[in-house]
Amino acid sequence: MHRTPDHLDAMPTIATLDELTDLIASRRHLYVRWSLGPYVDLAGPTSRDGLTGVELPGLSANPLDVEEWWGDRSLRTWAARRLYDYSHLPRIRDGVVRPWLLHGREAARGPDNEPLVRDVRPLGWIAPEVIEQAEEEIARQVGAWGPLDRH
Repeated sequence: MHRTPDHLDAMPTIATLDELTDLIASRRHLYVRWSLGPYVDLAGPTSRDGLTGVELPGLSANPLDVEEWWGDRSLRTWAARRLYDYSHLPRIRDGVVRPWLLHGREAARGPDNEPLVRDVRPLGWIAPEVIEQAEEEIARQVGAWGPLDRH
């Protein structure tokens, strides 16, 4: 078991999808990372390619910045989709990973074209209830959609 420093144990928790949406609306360069948490990740701030084992030049994360093509569509739906796309990770990794919000700088792209982020600043855990709210938001959409689960 990893012991986290007090400042990361006390990291705030984003409790609602609306709270996350407000954060996305107010700043750029936000990412969500699904992992054991910032204490483990920041001890050696790189990820590894799962196929080859190659060390990557940053932490693999999912961008939350809204793309211009999204236009004036619902920011809440955007946030929900960004979370929902990888919501399968706790299930396939025995429930040991959880999502957390970070601010950082994209240094490169990984093998799945995901951003590899450096200069990481942890901002908060994303509560399980936020994932549930994201799933509900996605269920209300017209198109059929599922998480990016390879299994």
